[in-house]
Amino acid sequence: MASAVHPLDARSQLLSNGAHVGALCLVELQKLRHDRKELYTRAVQPALWLLIFGETFSHLHAIPTSVPYLDFLAPGILAQSALFVSIFYGIQIIWERDAGVLAKLMATPTPRSALVAGKAFAAGMRALVQGLVVLVLAALLGVALTTNPLRLAGVVVVVLLAAAFFSTLSIVLAGIVLSRERLMGIGQAITMPLFFASNALYPVALMPRWVQAIAVVNPLSYEVNALRGLLLGTPAALGTDIGVLAFSAAAGITTAARLLPRLTR
Repeated sequence: MASAVHPLDARSQLLSNGAHVGALCLVELQKLRHDRKELYTRAVQPALWLLIFGETFSHLHAIPTSVPYLDFLAPGILAQSALFVSIFYGIQIIWERDAGVLAKLMATPTPRSALVAGKAFAAGMRALVQGLVVLVLAALLGVALTTNPLRLAGVVVVVLLAAAFFSTLSIVLAGIVLSRERLMGIGQAITMPLFFASNALYPVALMPRWVQAIAVVNPLSYEVNALRGLLLGTPAALGTDIGVLAFSAAAGITTAARLLPRLTR
């Protein structure tokens, strides 16, 4: 009969895994500090969406929403920004494989799931920094954003979970295609469908039925819905939204951890 795991041993393992995840997140922040140009260049696209698309459609009144359209759009662009940052994260994993870094990480006693979680939440740190730029710009444009610290903390959780899922999706794809060029092509092919088949730009009720069916199973829709509820105070099933994102992130980490050895062969 197998012996039970001692609670202290389980707690030590959990703390150790958490330390590894935290260390990888700190490394990612260090990279951002030394490469600020990437942050500035990535801020251009969400700025254009808010300034051109948002302002134009606000004046046209073409899309009926319960709040001013620019307010409605801002959480969607925040989610889009996090998506674009994280969906290509697998390219960095392939680069680390080619440089021999991944093999060294795999040789450590750190569990594969902790390595993937560290990478996933490191992508979340990048998404948060990018998201801060979007929120500042939205506030300057007059979007009525919350200042409640608890709600802002909820925004951090939502962005981290969503970025963790999309980055692990990218790692899973990297474990399948094993090529930066192929991964770039697939990432570009799925990014815009994920974005447009969500409630980021327009309410789900305005979509054709077949697009609504996609939006219901699209994790980006749950991220946008949660961000609108937290930032604007619009009605939202926050428990359901965060639960779906947490489940998606956990499933992504588990799947990516199983495929990670393929990248070192």
